[in-house]
Amino acid sequence: MGLILPFLVQGNIDDHTLAATTETAKEAFAKAVEWQVVQIADVSISDGTKSYTVTEFASFMALKEVADTVEASAALKRNAKPGALE
Repeated sequence: MGLILPFLVQGNIDDHTLAATTETAKEAFAKAVEWQVVQIADVSISDGTKSYTVTEFASFMALKEVADTVEASAALKRNAKPGALE
């Protein structure tokens, strides 16, 4: 079983750095968007390996969702009985 790394959301307001740790990418994205709405500057999301802007993170997660969907579809086709998908 792999280790699940938390996501770190960071931003700046005045001369202070704000940081929040979340368990999921969805929570991290929601927090980052919330902070951008109230005009906290330089909001970023880190997955423990790389730091992303909110826009980069949204693109990364969308691409991951597409890849996961393609993989799930391929797995269904591999496991389907012949003639079942026709």
